[in-house]
Amino acid sequence: MATAEQIKSLIRSHFSDQPEQFFTAALQVAAHEAKQGHQSLAYEIRTLVDKAKSRHGRVIPFTPELDHLVLASEPKERLGILVQSNEILRRIERILREYRQKNKLEKYGLFHRRKILLAGPPGTGKTLTASVLAGELALPLLTIQMDKIVTKFMGETSAKLRQIFDVIQDSRGVYLFDEFDAIGGERSRENDVGEMRRVLNAFLQFIERDASDSLIVAVTNNPRLLDQALFRRFDDVLDYHLPEKPEIERLIENRLGSFRQKNMALEPSAQLAESLSHAEIAQACDDAIKETILADRNTVTEALLKQMLQERRSAYKTSARG
Repeated sequence: MATAEQIKSLIRSHFSDQPEQFFTAALQVAAHEAKQGHQSLAYEIRTLVDKAKSRHGRVIPFTPELDHLVLASEPKERLGILVQSNEILRRIERILREYRQKNKLEKYGLFHRRKILLAGPPGTGKTLTASVLAGELALPLLTIQMDKIVTKFMGETSAKLRQIFDVIQDSRGVYLFDEFDAIGGERSRENDVGEMRRVLNAFLQFIERDASDSLIVAVTNNPRLLDQALFRRFDDVLDYHLPEKPEIERLIENRLGSFRQKNMALEPSAQLAESLSHAEIAQACDDAIKETILADRNTVTEALLKQMLQERRSAYKTSARG
């Protein structure tokens, strides 16, 4: 049977609400039982752990007042799907490592990174990063719809924010504040209204006081519009950019997968894709795959991929002129 230390570890992790540590301890028990020749019991324990993990990321139920303000999901994405610079990937891995080993840090009076600001142009992978963080940590992703939180009535927006932070405290998850500049704009701007300054001040107070076990991820396409006081409230600020040629090649290779034509040269397509975002390149690859399927072919040709990338470039230029 399980050792005394394993039983105590199970009890401690259960009553301290540390599911990851509980799962680890349970698997250690399963391994111990397997060594003792109790293969059936070990299998049953591992099956129970797998089932519990699949339920662990269940979506948080919201009150009717907040339900329409939050989009809840259970992402399955993993870090391997992110095509970013080595620097960005290293810093995301650090966030995950610190979260998974937060108890070790707390023993020394230190705290893991859990308030993250992602800044950069649209389509560069910021929202996908939030999904990856949730997927890797088996947590629900709760996207706060900023356009619905901000209202014209004095005090109502701050009240909604207070409710959101109450949920953040009570229910662990990855909370994504998308288009964050809607409330995070510079307080000294002359065209700002008094209500929005009050909202920003309220957010600054809420995020500074927050001591929950949730991850708070704010996303902005326009970091220069943000109030400077915000930056020091975040534990980490990740600056996203349009992909460079090596990242473009990896993105094309990953996206085409088995549809990539054998010996297809990636450099010419990558050169054509320069100045496009991750999302636009991915869309061009998807368009090429769809054309290939409808034409009853098995692989995407280099000419077809270039055609789809050129269409994306043309659409981008048209949008920019508009």
